[in-house]
Amino acid sequence: MSDSPGLPTALPDSEYESRLEAVRERLAETDADAAGWFGATSIAYLTGFHHVQTERPVALVVTPDRTAVTVPRLERERVTANPRIDQVRTYFDYPQGEPVGTTAAMLAELGVERLCADSEGPPGVMGYEGPPLTDEVTVTTQSWVDRMRWEKSDAELELVRESARWANLAHRHLAEAAGAGTHPATVSQRASLEASRAMLDTLGDRYVPRVRGSGPAHAGFISGPQTRLPHGHTANRRLETGDVLITGASANVDGYRSELERTMFVGDPDDEQRHYFELAVEAQSIAMETLTPGCELAAVDDAVWAYFEEQGVTDLAQHHVGHNIGLGAHEPPYVDRGWTAHCETRDSRTDGDAVARPGQIYTLEPGLYTDDAGYRHSDTVAVTADGTERLTYFPRGLDGNVV
Repeated sequence: MSDSPGLPTALPDSEYESRLEAVRERLAETDADAAGWFGATSIAYLTGFHHVQTERPVALVVTPDRTAVTVPRLERERVTANPRIDQVRTYFDYPQGEPVGTTAAMLAELGVERLCADSEGPPGVMGYEGPPLTDEVTVTTQSWVDRMRWEKSDAELELVRESARWANLAHRHLAEAAGAGTHPATVSQRASLEASRAMLDTLGDRYVPRVRGSGPAHAGFISGPQTRLPHGHTANRRLETGDVLITGASANVDGYRSELERTMFVGDPDDEQRHYFELAVEAQSIAMETLTPGCELAAVDDAVWAYFEEQGVTDLAQHHVGHNIGLGAHEPPYVDRGWTAHCETRDSRTDGDAVARPGQIYTLEPGLYTDDAGYRHSDTVAVTADGTERLTYFPRGLDGNVV
């Protein structure tokens, strides 16, 4: 991909080159001959080779001077086109093929006897039950890429910002299409289609395909009684006046995403709905004000919890304030009251793990859930050297959230 700053829709080659250089520097600090990864997201992060993790394992191996992969036969054409991967070994399929044996043979060819990998073997995804790689070579584990993903580069931030732009459009289409008598499923499909069409028409060949069978932008919602469940399902019922909605919108930009959620109302809310809406919005405002460079992430959740205690609604809270976001919809660090204590117990902890740092991008989404409905806004917020920047920008106030 071009490094042109005028194309904030794909990572430049230099990003992958610097990531591979970084893991090679970490490798040089160990007594291992190579570093390895079985996780699909880590492989995509380091090389730009995106694949769906199934029962057919993929293994990436990085030596001081080579970048090699083992893939199932059906991925061979896709991976050989990747300029950062210079050696490819394939097995036919699973279980008839031998993914671990093929990886071991590749390691032998590379002269690798000691591997520092993200796990001791392929994960048990979709029924995979193969042997660990430790049967073939000496393996120690590392989580280098997981930690590298915490802080985003300027190029990554631009992709999340672009995602937020299209998420906002998808959400606007959602708000315009929703109303009494409409069905949540069809409203979601219409809004997602219209936003995706606009995104593809605008970006043209600059859009990097990272989805299968769906558009690049998405918006949807849960409604009525389902909203009292933070992960409720889309109800098979048409919207009625008086319903509460909890929406969600995002867009995939070269694998990166944002998160935009709003509490909305079908028709004017009653006094109880207004009350809980205002509490949830104020809790999110407190989170936004508390999140600053260098602050303990636990303190952000603490501040929200203190407000909930003051308002007497802690029994209505069901989750922490938020999480990091990027290639994954949920990534560490977490905006959680237990985060500092968690960092203190990690063997791989480093100075600053417990605090917000420039380059990290968070969702801030405190919620309240009554017996009748849920109330939660979520915005994507980037931590910068000077403060924070809210990337999602759909209106937060009540006036902008009535359909």
